[in-house]
Amino acid sequence: MRPAARGQLTLDHIAVTCQAEFGVADRSDDAVTTHYGAIDSLVARPGKGELLVELRMNPHVPNDVAAETVRRYNRFLETLTGYTAKERAKKAQKAAKAAGPTG
Repeated sequence: MRPAARGQLTLDHIAVTCQAEFGVADRSDDAVTTHYGAIDSLVARPGKGELLVELRMNPHVPNDVAAETVRRYNRFLETLTGYTAKERAKKAQKAAKAAGPTG
């Protein structure tokens, strides 16, 4: 799957994807918020060619709820970014290495 074009990272596209994956999409002027299963709060907004996500999880949910939440969250991210979970992890590792050691 190819990354989403910059123009697809709009509040409308984020809201439609939230609604499809989580059943709830509350849109404000600059972000879309939702919740589902182990996700207490997810706030997503378009950035400069990237998706910005703030996530607060509840670790005290049953394993089946946590697993379904992770599946839906990964589909949400893949739909909006075009990258699988494995590809996103690889990009994150590359970015961390490029940033260098912090001290």
